[in-house]
Amino acid sequence: QVHLEESGGGLVQPGGSLTLSCTVSGITFSDANMRWYRQVPGKERELVSWISSAGGSTIYPDSVKGRFTISRNNANNTMYLQMNGLKFEDTAMYYCHAFLDWNEYWGQGIQVTVAS
Repeated sequence: QVHLEESGGGLVQPGGSLTLSCTVSGITFSDANMRWYRQVPGKERELVSWISSAGGSTIYPDSVKGRFTISRNNANNTMYLQMNGLKFEDTAMYYCHAFLDWNEYWGQGIQVTVAS
């Protein structure tokens, strides 16, 4: 019923750019706070960014601040992550996450690999 699906990942050169998308169905997207997480093998998931339900507030950790931009379009139930100035440290599986009515929902994840 609830489905979150990421797209836009792949292989990119250091210093390059990539845009991830997350399409959401089965919930009222405009009421959901959204997050991007990432995870590398052997490490815990880490928060990449957060955006409020209306898109008016965002949060970034220092590791991506100034390089990544989270956004959303509530008209088409889609969240985005624009990634610029990519580094090899950004290589990870990226996950879309929704929070609504004290429930959490996860996408399947999509791989981003930064390599030359």
